[in-house]
Amino acid sequence: MNKNEKSEIIAEAKELIEKSTAVYVADYSGVNVADISELRNQFRKEGITYKVFKNTLFKRALAETGKYSKLADNLEGMSGFAFAIDNPVAPAKIIKKYFDANKKFSLKACYIETEFYSGNQLDQLATLPTKADLIAGILSSINAPASGIVGSINAVFRDLVSVIDQISKKAA
Repeated sequence: MNKNEKSEIIAEAKELIEKSTAVYVADYSGVNVADISELRNQFRKEGITYKVFKNTLFKRALAETGKYSKLADNLEGMSGFAFAIDNPVAPAKIIKKYFDANKKFSLKACYIETEFYSGNQLDQLATLPTKADLIAGILSSINAPASGIVGSINAVFRDLVSVIDQISKKAA
């Protein structure tokens, strides 16, 4: 690999690092090509970019960006990188699902925003709610008091109609 090719790879890695809200490093040793392709498809469906870079080139990209410095300590062996922009917990869910089924494709380490997580924290990361789940929960809690008020008003009107009906029956 010549110097220009290395520079292009480092530039690509830097761009992915800069625009990502989460970067995951996974050990893909022992995973066959068909399974890697399936994992790539799952990542793609969630809007996640999965790439394989040489560890030395990725370390240089990390050093040049000044972000996610602790990842460099986890770059040994076969490393695959998942870059999440919108949904920072989605890679953890995909990695955990595959790891639980096959005992391969383990998490080495990751950063979500500015927080570092080691590979043994995969279970906690995979159980975190997604951004969409959090928004749905907030909206439902906001909506709950409003629906309670509407129900109370309807109950008052129902009772009023019932009382008027009872009075009209007595008068007749």
